Amino acid sequence: MTSLTKYKIPNGRRTTSRGMTLVETVIALSIFLVIMAAVTTFEINIFSYQHSISGSFNASQSAQTILKIMTKELRNMALPNNGSYPLVTAGTSTIVFSSDVNNDGTLDQVAYALVGNSLYKYDSVAGATTIIATNVVNDASLPLFQYFDGNYDGSTGSSGQPLAQPVNLAVVRSTRVSLQFAADSSGSMTPISYSSFVQLRNLKTNI
Repeated sequence: MTSLTKYKIPNGRRTTSRGMTLVETVIALSIFLVIMAAVTTFEINIFSYQHSISGSFNASQSAQTILKIMTKELRNMALPNNGSYPLVTAGTSTIVFSSDVNNDGTLDQVAYALVGNSLYKYDSVAGATTIIATNVVNDASLPLFQYFDGNYDGSTGSSGQPLAQPVNLAVVRSTRVSLQFAADSSGSMTPISYSSFVQLRNLKTNI
């Protein structure tokens, strides 16, 4: 007669497969949500960083183009045929002057003005005023325009300081143009600044 082998269950308990309990399900779901939140936050930060880099690049390209044009026009500032002084207005956010903007041998009137966060330009060739830059955030600590006389030496002393407003137009020999752009639309990042120093080489020194 064949004997039957008896299998003994340890501790007298029968092992069975079972599903996850409610507590285990909640814990697993919580871990999953934490991981998803971390991944989402990371993706948002990456997007914001890329957007910021793109905005900075665009601001840099815009600033370089504007400063290049302004520098050329200021350098070409010259005495009009009617004998009036070529520099008409010299404010911290506005400048008006005479310059040959299209190299046709004729002087034109040019004006730049910062109104709010928009930089406007007028020239008599186009005969219209246009917005050439937005998101400009210059303030009293960094004026759009600063002016210097013939004694300017680039030092931090008195001979290196800009002329006080209102400026005596007759003594202006150079100007610094500074553009400060908002790095992002929210204003949470430090603004980006660009500047150009221009010698007004065509101005007479005996006026």
